[in-house]
Amino acid sequence: MNNQEIIAQLPYSKPFLFVDEILQINENGVEGTYTFDENLDFYKGHFRDNPVTPGVILTEVMAQIGLVCLGIFLLDNSFNRNASIALTSTEIEFLKPVFPNEKAMVISEKIYFRFGKLKCKVIMKNEIGEVVCTGIIAGMVISK
Repeated sequence: MNNQEIIAQLPYSKPFLFVDEILQINENGVEGTYTFDENLDFYKGHFRDNPVTPGVILTEVMAQIGLVCLGIFLLDNSFNRNASIALTSTEIEFLKPVFPNEKAMVISEKIYFRFGKLKCKVIMKNEIGEVVCTGIIAGMVISK
């Protein structure tokens, strides 16, 4: 399965699809990017006159790229296509704000994938390479 096929398998669509591209992916991790379009609705009220990307959206971007894309890749190689990954837990530390029109890179490293559970260490960096948030995200395989 190539990178575009993985993105096409994601169970999301715009405006809730937060994956622009997968730069690399293998059995140990994934790297991908997303650019935060200034026209996304949540910027209208978070925060007034100084829009900042909400932490829940940063977490979702990290989960879509760092957990779900990797899970789809791993399932294609070790399970079957009748399963997907559902988020079970997150522990994220937010270090810097992310503003409209910023491009973020997500780097995910698999901690383990066993007994139907995928756990990853995930980092998000801004365009100049600064870490904006980091944490652990876990999910489990569910049947479709």
